[in-house]
Amino acid sequence: MTQPINTPLTAHVNLLSPPDYQRYVDSGGFVGAKNALAMNQSDCLGQVKDSELKGRGGAGFPTGMKWSFVPMGDGAPERKYLICNADEMEPGTFKDRLLLEGNPLQLVEAMLIASYTIGANQAFIFLRGEYHLAAQRIQAAIDEVKSQGWLGNNIQGSGYQLELYLHTSAGRYICGEETALINALEGRRANPRAKPPFPQVSGLFGKPTIVNNVETLCNLPHIFAHGGQWFKELSGDSDAGTKIYGASGRLKNPGLWEMPFGKTLREVLYLNAGGLQDGLKFRGLLPGGASTDFLVEQHLDVAMDYDSIAKAGSRLGTAGLIVLDDHNCPVGMVRNLLQFFAQESCGFCTPCRDGTPWAVELLTRIEHGHGTMQDIDALDRLCDFMWIGKTHCALAPGAVEPLRSALKYFRDDFVEHVEKGCCAIAQGKRPGTLGLTGQRLTNAADTHAQQGASHDGK
Repeated sequence: MTQPINTPLTAHVNLLSPPDYQRYVDSGGFVGAKNALAMNQSDCLGQVKDSELKGRGGAGFPTGMKWSFVPMGDGAPERKYLICNADEMEPGTFKDRLLLEGNPLQLVEAMLIASYTIGANQAFIFLRGEYHLAAQRIQAAIDEVKSQGWLGNNIQGSGYQLELYLHTSAGRYICGEETALINALEGRRANPRAKPPFPQVSGLFGKPTIVNNVETLCNLPHIFAHGGQWFKELSGDSDAGTKIYGASGRLKNPGLWEMPFGKTLREVLYLNAGGLQDGLKFRGLLPGGASTDFLVEQHLDVAMDYDSIAKAGSRLGTAGLIVLDDHNCPVGMVRNLLQFFAQESCGFCTPCRDGTPWAVELLTRIEHGHGTMQDIDALDRLCDFMWIGKTHCALAPGAVEPLRSALKYFRDDFVEHVEKGCCAIAQGKRPGTLGLTGQRLTNAADTHAQQGASHDGK
């Protein structure tokens, strides 16, 4: 048995040549699965609860508690399902792709452990359709594992049966909502369902279903190989285990790093990502992907865990930092994000269907010099109109998180656009800017023709 390591998720990731079955076994692969199959399902669930593993897809909900809602024992439905949410479409987030392409066998083993624990005999990997290389490697991993007796009937003589399928998504951001994903997997339109009932009771085809994120599941082989206490001790923080942190933007070293929970924003931004490129100054960042609130200079020493980021006024989300520098316009950046969310809305509820395009229209006016102070006030009202409890799912509240926080921390930029009739950053009038060309547009046709031309927040 191999010795435990402090970067279990990524230690054997190899994007150029992911480990084959033998290399994976030699590095400790399927030890966790063997241990799980030797336990009863109740003890397996206890192991997950004891580890204090939380969901890594954004919500941070305790995984063991989520699984405990699945009916078990006498009277429970015979058919249950496990789904891996690998439809990674959150802007600024690319952590799951690393795991899917670099070590797909780890996920296959994790699916076996999770399926056995909840009593599912069918499992699905719901993959983002654009991840073509990941699809090839996952399918090859499934075929290889099946040939070694870890999938199919009577797995390793345990009497347990599991069929694992790869399903490539048609591609919508809304599929990140678990019930919309389930609808899509059933061949329906990807609209979120009303809850309750929750998927743990009535999910795929009306049967108990668990949906977990790629990174969440990939922790399982290591938890079952080395124990829940080991997993908790990986972190010196209130959250157990490690987290894959990411950073994108105009940085010296953008990328991904697996570290214990609790590293500060400053550490990730300056020690790992190398800080901003020469000549640029930090203005703010979205700490957990595009659907989180901006944090600014005063927050850089906040620990990157669920509670600390929440207390600072944002969400850890996927822990993918999107960095805003002083040569990038926050109005343009937010407009670009809202345009994405407007495009990806399922259209089911009025606040999201009508609110996100209206926010884009107002931001476009302001960005291109046609805005008024009343437009800024309207954006404030939209943030309230589209907030939690007023929409069918969390897409609209997530969409306005960067907007409402930009209005809080960068309001002067919005006002400056209105008062000067242009973007000072784009015109190079603000000290230290790049001197990009900008102009006031004269009509709506020009506005739509040049949307995003000056600065699209990428």
